[in-house]
Amino acid sequence: MLDLIIIGGGPIGLTCGLAAQKAGLSFVILEKGTLVNSLYNYPSTMTFFSTSEKLEIGGYPFATTHVKPNRADALEYYRRVALNNELPLNLFEEVTAVTQEDAIYTVSTKKATYAGKHIIIATGFYDISVNLDIPGEDLPKVKHYYQDPHFFTLQKVVVVGASNSSVDVALETYRKGAQVTMVVRGSEVNSRVKYWVRPDIMNRIEEGSIKAYFNSNLKAIRENDVDIETPEGLITIANDYVMAMTGYKPNFDFLKRVGIRLSEDGRFIPKYNPETMETNLPGVYLAGVVCGGMDTHLWFIENSRVHAEMILADIMRRKQVTY
Repeated sequence: MLDLIIIGGGPIGLTCGLAAQKAGLSFVILEKGTLVNSLYNYPSTMTFFSTSEKLEIGGYPFATTHVKPNRADALEYYRRVALNNELPLNLFEEVTAVTQEDAIYTVSTKKATYAGKHIIIATGFYDISVNLDIPGEDLPKVKHYYQDPHFFTLQKVVVVGASNSSVDVALETYRKGAQVTMVVRGSEVNSRVKYWVRPDIMNRIEEGSIKAYFNSNLKAIRENDVDIETPEGLITIANDYVMAMTGYKPNFDFLKRVGIRLSEDGRFIPKYNPETMETNLPGVYLAGVVCGGMDTHLWFIENSRVHAEMILADIMRRKQVTY
C-alpha cells in the first residue's frame, strides 16, 4: 500500500516525486516511455525558450554553459536529479487502468498492479499529435515529430504551421539543403515564436529562400505531391515529405477512463481545484501541462513546478486529519 502513485516521469512528475520523498511518503513513479520521455522526443537541435534556472526542480541547480539550455542539457540534468535522489522510477511501464474501492486506488500497468491512497497524473501533452484529418495523412512521408534536419537534405519539404516547432523545422531543413514550403493557416508567423528566431524566418520568407502560403490549408497528400488551398485557389506542388507540426494534445481518453471530468467547450480542460490541484475524484490530482486541456500554451515546466508543492501540502494535510 503506497501513499502516492505518480503517473508520468517527466520534469513535473519528477518534481512531485522529489516533494513526496522530502515528505517521507511511500510512492512510485510510473512512466510509459523513457525518463522525461517528451523531452527525449524533442528535436535533437532544440533550444529552450527559458533560462536554466526556470527549469530547475527540487532546488537542484541546473548548470550549463549555454545561455538557454538545449535538449541534451535538459536530459543530462533531469537524469542526474532522478538518479542521484534514487527516485523509485518504473520506466517503460504504461498505465492501462485506474480503479477505486473504499478510498483506495488500484493502478494497473502492462507489468504490475499497485495500490495507493493518492494519485498524481502528470502525463503532459506531447504524446498525441493533433491530426490534419485530410486524405493521405497516413502516408509514411507524413511526420508529426521531428528529430534531425540532415535527413531532409535535397528533399522537397512542406511544413504545416507557423509556431516555434514549425519555424525551427523550416529553418533547419532549409539550411541542410531542403526545398521548404510553409503552409500557414493564419496571416503571419505566430507571435509566440522565439524572439531571436522570428526575424530569421521572416527574412527567409521575404527573400524567397523559403516559400510561404499564408491564409492557406493543406488539403490532400499524395506520394509525390500535395494540394494546398490558397486565397488564389487550389494549387498542387511536388513534395517528398510533409512535416505536420500541428501541435499535440493530452491523452483525453485516458483521463476519461480514470473518471476525470473535462469541459464541454472543445477545450477539454480537466476539472480540478486550482488551490490543491485535486480533480473531481477525491485523492486524484493533476500536475503540469495536462491541466490545460487543449490550451497547451497555458502551462509549462517553468510555471507548473509549484503544482507539486500544492499537491503535497494537501496530501499531508489529509494525513494529519486522518491520524
